[in-house]
Amino acid sequence: MKVIGAGLPRTATLSQHAAMEILGFTPVYHMATVFETGAAPEWRAVLDGKKRVADLLAGYEATVDWPGSYYTKDLAEAYPEAKIVLSERDPDSWAQSMVKTIWGLFYDDNLMRHLSDARASIDPDWKFYQTMMKEMWHNAELFDDGANTTPEYLAKAFVRRNEELRAALPAERVLVWRASDGWGPLCEFLEVPVPDQPFPQINDSGHFAEWMIAPALQKIEEYRAAESRQLEGAAATGH
Repeated sequence: MKVIGAGLPRTATLSQHAAMEILGFTPVYHMATVFETGAAPEWRAVLDGKKRVADLLAGYEATVDWPGSYYTKDLAEAYPEAKIVLSERDPDSWAQSMVKTIWGLFYDDNLMRHLSDARASIDPDWKFYQTMMKEMWHNAELFDDGANTTPEYLAKAFVRRNEELRAALPAERVLVWRASDGWGPLCEFLEVPVPDQPFPQINDSGHFAEWMIAPALQKIEEYRAAESRQLEGAAATGH
């Protein structure tokens, strides 16, 4: 591990993922990797203290986003030579983004949340992942109970969490960075040349609900089709 992304989700982590790949720090671990590799049970083992996060991420040169950033301190200790990029943004802006995306997926009264819950009722893997992610957010004190997690609560929790990290980590190993800072500070900190291309700007906020809704609808349709086949089979055999 050469680069530890300490920033929370909704701090341009997809842009960071792309940037790490351009800079040659590959492979890069991101939340999307959990889905791609089916690694949720491994993260559960880490959360339960049965597996080291460093072992789970062995072979990756960089990590960004959750759940890697949940274990920033552990990774910093396991990889003492790794540099740490703490991505930030305006706290109120971050809170509003969370309400529309991750918090909304778990607690809001909207289509995304209700379809996600419906999927969890028929898809054990999704329920497993959903339960674990909720636990991580609450353990980190970034979420309070349901309606108590207001935008104001989120903004304060964001600031508190990042301040605690900065206080706990060696300052010389940490770059506090925003996506608007671009290549310059990042490349200087990582001691690599500035690429001859624009810094990747990937904003997924507008697509988050779509990414959650489409798989949920697919699983529900698959479940409905399987039930229909069972009913047709029972009817054909007279049972």
